[in-house]
Amino acid sequence: MQDNHLFEYAVIRIVPRVEREEFLNVGVILYCKPLRFLQTMFTVDEERLRAFAGYLDMAALHEHLCVFEKISNGDIAAGEIAKLDMASRFRWLTATRSTIVQTSKVHPGLCSDALETLTKLHKQLVLPPAKDQ
Repeated sequence: MQDNHLFEYAVIRIVPRVEREEFLNVGVILYCKPLRFLQTMFTVDEERLRAFAGYLDMAALHEHLCVFEKISNGDIAAGEIAKLDMASRFRWLTATRSTIVQTSKVHPGLCSDALETLTKLHKQLVLPPAKDQ
């Protein structure tokens, strides 16, 4: 039997107009200290996002999400925040902010395989449900 490890995750959201508090889930960030794991997974459904907020600059949005991913991966090209330890990067990325890219509150769970759990959460919380055939 594999050991279960405590993990924390948050949903990455696009909030086109912060004052309206409307959002679209586009990704998940997952941190598991015992497994030394911090990673994001995102999918931008541009068609859905254009219907929701057609005025957004998709290239700029994608750039913001890539920086978010680089910081979680500790890529020093992303700046000083990326040089912090994993826990600090996770806390910085999931801090409350009033920007177009935000995260949900942090939620805990138990996992034995962090990447598998991240993939499962991404499928459940971001990707559209599979259509019945």
